[in-house]
Amino acid sequence: MSAPFAARCLFPLRAAPSRACLQRTFHSSRPLYAGPGENDNPGKEIAENEKQAKWRYKKVKSIAPAREKEELARPLPAGLKPEHFKAYTDKNKKILKEWYTPAQLAAIEAGEAAVDPQDLAEQATLRDGPWAFDYLDDFAQIHPVIDKPVRAPEENYDPKLRYKNEDEIGEDFAKFIQDLPDEPTRLDYIKFRDNLRLTVGKEEAERNPRNYLAPEIPKGIPEMKKYGSTRKPGEVEIDPAMKRLMRQTGYSLDQIRRFRVKNLVTHRVVNQTRMGKIQSQYFLTVAGNGRGLLGIGEGKSTEPEDARRQAHFAAIRNAQPIPRYEDRTIFGDVKVKIGAVELELMTRPPGFGIRCQAYIFEMCRCAGISDLAARVTRSRNPMNTIKATFQALLTQRIPDEIARGLGKKLVDVRKVYYGGNVQ
Repeated sequence: MSAPFAARCLFPLRAAPSRACLQRTFHSSRPLYAGPGENDNPGKEIAENEKQAKWRYKKVKSIAPAREKEELARPLPAGLKPEHFKAYTDKNKKILKEWYTPAQLAAIEAGEAAVDPQDLAEQATLRDGPWAFDYLDDFAQIHPVIDKPVRAPEENYDPKLRYKNEDEIGEDFAKFIQDLPDEPTRLDYIKFRDNLRLTVGKEEAERNPRNYLAPEIPKGIPEMKKYGSTRKPGEVEIDPAMKRLMRQTGYSLDQIRRFRVKNLVTHRVVNQTRMGKIQSQYFLTVAGNGRGLLGIGEGKSTEPEDARRQAHFAAIRNAQPIPRYEDRTIFGDVKVKIGAVELELMTRPPGFGIRCQAYIFEMCRCAGISDLAARVTRSRNPMNTIKATFQALLTQRIPDEIARGLGKKLVDVRKVYYGGNVQ
């Protein structure tokens, strides 16, 4: 490799996979290839750089980390003249062909021919300012983050651009059929498909648009109907809040309507602010499907109806399965304490009924429990009573858990065999 190749092709190697892997040396405040103490014998330095370039070509497949980074960042000698920047030799081009496509190689040669060697020798400088790049790159591609996008000229904009209608597209296809050769091939159709215009107006506005706003949709096409109401005659429009609830829970509208909903607690809430007293309405609601699903929800708003709907939807959204023994009562007695409320739920035989507070009674009816007894000691705050009942129904110890804890089979825990006889 000769000296002109090392001087004119600054970095003939392809850029490393990471754009920030190497420090760029093309920007500095020093003259091109200048270095302290290296101006006395430029010929010797050129030979040394030629030797380093040969070594880099041998090691290029494994990007050498520290040593090669230092050599690439090392400034080359100054004192060069225009005759040092000569065209590529056949040997240089053979090396470049290993890394670049023919189109890229042609672009490199065109770029080298466009640069005056006199400018390289006299005006080229290296920058190390705040706008200098900190990576090596051949600038063969536009980077979407660093480089500015290439925009189409303003002349490509056509305000009267519109889509072709069916008749115009049919005329284009008829012309294509007329112009077909005697022995058409698939290539003819591919060319027609690629060159077919879908708009009427400037060709540049479609091929290389200035703006990316689509033209108006043509009228009269059945597939392009405007969005509107899709309700059938007599069908009731679903509220947006109800649609959101259906997406969140996965229930259909009929399933939500079958939920048994009961407002258990409602009272007025007053918030004192510097603007005065702001009144709100509070609702505590329970909802269940009567087959083991139960949920509680709270809502508060200045409008009572809004607060009621919030509590209603929250109860359905928070619905959880309640374990039921024989679909009528609970599995064993349960004790729960929330705040100052101490509550005990007790299982009862068939036909016993629900003998408890009104709040617990309504929750059992929503959950589908028909035989239950309950005792509430100490405080009987309605809100804490409802929350304690809900927690007690969820914390039952079912036979499967007891069997796993004792290391026995399920039939041994219940003391009932397949015939139904009790030991």
